[in-house]
Amino acid sequence: MASTWEISHLDLIVRMVLAAVLGGLIGMEREWSNHAAGFRTHILVCLGSATIMLMSIYGFTQFVSEPNVRVDPARLAAQVISGIGFLGAGAIMRNGSAVKGLTTAASVWTVAAIGLCVGAGFYTGAFVCTGMVLVSLYALNKWEKHLLRNRRYHNLEMTIYDAPGSLGRIATIFGEHQIQISDLRIEPMEPEHRFPQEAGKMLLAFKLKSVKPDKLPLAVEAIRRLDVVSSLTVV
Repeated sequence: MASTWEISHLDLIVRMVLAAVLGGLIGMEREWSNHAAGFRTHILVCLGSATIMLMSIYGFTQFVSEPNVRVDPARLAAQVISGIGFLGAGAIMRNGSAVKGLTTAASVWTVAAIGLCVGAGFYTGAFVCTGMVLVSLYALNKWEKHLLRNRRYHNLEMTIYDAPGSLGRIATIFGEHQIQISDLRIEPMEPEHRFPQEAGKMLLAFKLKSVKPDKLPLAVEAIRRLDVVSSLTVV
């Protein structure tokens, strides 16, 4: 067993490989779910964190015996925890009022913590954290979808003629079918010279929260029959 400030080459390699494996397990789930930060990203974050932790503990052993030198293994680890935020921020995307990527950013930050645990030799914490992250990302995700199956969101885009009361007629149909409009984006359509028939139209992009998902097809069919609707697409 290595002393406090020394580590064998075998133990060093085992810790780095273990960090890559644990980070890869979490990254694989993100990859399967087609998220921005996937398999390789999580491996690199976990391996990099473990390497920094190892360097923080064992990389300055030649200075331990020097006078007036104080070794603090937690100093570099603290910089990893605060500095990993730049990578997590890159996975977060905002589209209107919708924000995506928060879970992936959190998983990247947690993988950095797992790497620090492995690098410090805190194997129990690393394994328990990895297991709980996998349960959270996979099992709890399925449970959450089942729990919120009647509160799922749907995106609907339509082109309508810019006539008085058009939007009100569409909103009335949604209300009759117990569908709540969560977000609405309105874009006027600029007619091109070769498409003069597009004049007087606008694009409506709805984000809908349906209490009863079976009501949505009925509402869509009723909206299609309106004379002000030119085209309609469920995204």
